Amino acid sequence: MTTVLEARHGRPVRAVRRRLGLFSAITILAASNVVSNQVWPEAYIPWNLTIAAILLILARRYGLTWDDLGLGSARLRRGLLVGGFAAGVVGLLYLVAVTLPATRSLFLDSRAAGPLGTALFAALVRIPLGTVVLEETAFRGVLPALVGGGWWRGTLVSSALFGLWHVLPSLGMSSANAAVGEYVGGWGAVGQAGLAVVATFAAGILLCAWRRWGGHLVTPMLSHMATNSLGVLIAWWTISA
Repeated sequence: MTTVLEARHGRPVRAVRRRLGLFSAITILAASNVVSNQVWPEAYIPWNLTIAAILLILARRYGLTWDDLGLGSARLRRGLLVGGFAAGVVGLLYLVAVTLPATRSLFLDSRAAGPLGTALFAALVRIPLGTVVLEETAFRGVLPALVGGGWWRGTLVSSALFGLWHVLPSLGMSSANAAVGEYVGGWGAVGQAGLAVVATFAAGILLCAWRRWGGHLVTPMLSHMATNSLGVLIAWWTISA
């Protein structure tokens, strides 16, 4: 039946299918965000990997190709090269920031305190598998492709959703990070959440740009991993020094 309808009506039917897919993906992500942050945080890695797989299955079910999702093999090499460059830029910026007194306090984050093994696990396992795989699959792969309507439209919608995705993780941020607490500690939970949404919305646009420049989802994955993982390791070193 779907094939007959698509043959008769073409683009309108495909557009409706994409909207249904987009609604389904957003619903899955909204529920997953609550589960991984509030209900079952202990299963953060396996849960998020499962959700990433479900989103890919859903995207394929609604007609997206691997190239649409940024996972085609043709541009993998370029994606790796551009992603490596992006990670290098992040590392250079962090090196400058940690050596300047004005920005060094940004790395004084109590969440990085503890044994080196804990920081290494976060940087090398939890962040790449639990955070990067799901977030890049969802917000730089599945959602922009389901939104359609050109690069800017997909980027703005997916980045806005990426911002909202960080409301729950932002709770308690001012008490964990010294610099954040100093500057926005008096804003209240709503103000701090709003700042997190704006900041991650902007980060989402940048990551979408890396995806476009690299031509593959591996590019924003490498940039995202460098940002979060290096941040944890530098924060641990700063606190432990």
